[in-house]
Amino acid sequence: MHVPTPGRENFVDVLIIGAGISGINAAYRIQSQLPDHKYVILEGRGEMGGTWDLFRYPGIRSDSDLFTFGFAWHPWNQNNPIAEASAIKAYMNDSARLFGIDRHILFHHKVLSASYSSSDKLWTLSVEYKGAVTTFVTRFLVFGTGYYDYEQPLKTEIPGIDQFQGPVVHPQFWPEDLDYSNKKVVIIGSGATAITLVPSMAKTAAKVTMLQRSPSYIVSMPNRSKSIFHSILPGRMVSLLTRFQLIVKTRLFYLFCRNFPNMTKRMLLRGVHRQIPETVAVDPHFSPRYNPWDQRLCLCPDGDFFKSLSSGKAEVKTDLIDAVQGDGIRLKSGETLPADIVVTATGLKLRLGGGIRVAVDGAPFDLAGKLMWHMVLMQDLPNAAFLLGYTNASWTLGADASSLFLTRLLRMMDRKAVAAVIPRKDAGATIQPRKFLDLNSTYLNAAEKDLPKTGDRGPWKARTYYLADLIFSKYGRIGESLEMVKASSV
Repeated sequence: MHVPTPGRENFVDVLIIGAGISGINAAYRIQSQLPDHKYVILEGRGEMGGTWDLFRYPGIRSDSDLFTFGFAWHPWNQNNPIAEASAIKAYMNDSARLFGIDRHILFHHKVLSASYSSSDKLWTLSVEYKGAVTTFVTRFLVFGTGYYDYEQPLKTEIPGIDQFQGPVVHPQFWPEDLDYSNKKVVIIGSGATAITLVPSMAKTAAKVTMLQRSPSYIVSMPNRSKSIFHSILPGRMVSLLTRFQLIVKTRLFYLFCRNFPNMTKRMLLRGVHRQIPETVAVDPHFSPRYNPWDQRLCLCPDGDFFKSLSSGKAEVKTDLIDAVQGDGIRLKSGETLPADIVVTATGLKLRLGGGIRVAVDGAPFDLAGKLMWHMVLMQDLPNAAFLLGYTNASWTLGADASSLFLTRLLRMMDRKAVAAVIPRKDAGATIQPRKFLDLNSTYLNAAEKDLPKTGDRGPWKARTYYLADLIFSKYGRIGESLEMVKASSV
């Protein structure tokens, strides 16, 4: 598969789209396990980092610990499990530079379309660079684009929002010059973004109000890693041991939540009750109507969200919006929240594949409704992988399991002289479709019709958890429901 194609400009064996954490990780796996494969990373922005470069809202931080969110091959070596975006970007840049991955990144290269030719067994990409469109050709295409829409936010109907006289800000497009010092801020939303914004903005704002239709589960965690191994083992070994410990603990806690939801809910709400001021009620402000892990839990490092409530600089309101006015928000209860700034932290728009137009043999290929094969390849799409993370654990764990499987798949293709692999649903097989992402968040439900599916059996089933996926990536059966096209058939 690594044999150069004569007469082709900008040809690589593997082309990775996106220099975020998934793309950087995949690049390391390819160059370390397939050193004779030529690869390139195309990044539409001017810096690596993906989400961590795009989002600039105050206090933006990881909602997973960096020991598992970081790279297995370059472990996070700080003692704070939760880190802000600037630290994550610095870590990614350091990792890419240390292993020479940065030399393979082409910035400001925005992929517009990708077209596969069955006769050539090649992908041809149209790429915009400095106002001109150039072409790249590759044997295997890797989407490291995540599943957020970087260009458009999730549209939310807020009655009268156009009547508001102050700034209305979406966290995804935070203005660099927004001054909220000594201002009254209302943040609409109750997810991880809102939980992050409240304590950060409360430091300088006059008052920050988190207005929620319904609450989320909030879990405090110390933002310092403590281990008995720190004093007796080298730092790298401590990081790896901490990583393994957190992988197991996270999985066990998730299983506990799903199997004992009522007990978990009581435990989580007791934790909240101990941290909120006496003037704030657990119900309705912190008692969700759903079970733990029906939606993702919100992490609160060192209890900073609850500390902002205790300071008097922040508050929570649980109500519905009647209408937005010029100087505030009128609630269904009749109360009016005065506001100088409104922040709509109501979720993100999902878009798999970065909005790139995909075609196979000249016909547009619609990702919606297609089945994911082991959550790596896609039904009927040749030589294309999607690097996707977990919803119930760190993103990078899932993306890394996919990358490890991908390198094994590419080695098999070389060994067997296979030019193309295409997941196919067996004729006559009845596969019951399942949700692409097993959460009930509003923004996920809104995007469901535009996303691929998983199935109820075989290689179409959704992932289980990292250790099982890691074993599959190394030893699992490759050929099930996978059409292999020999190179000799060209």
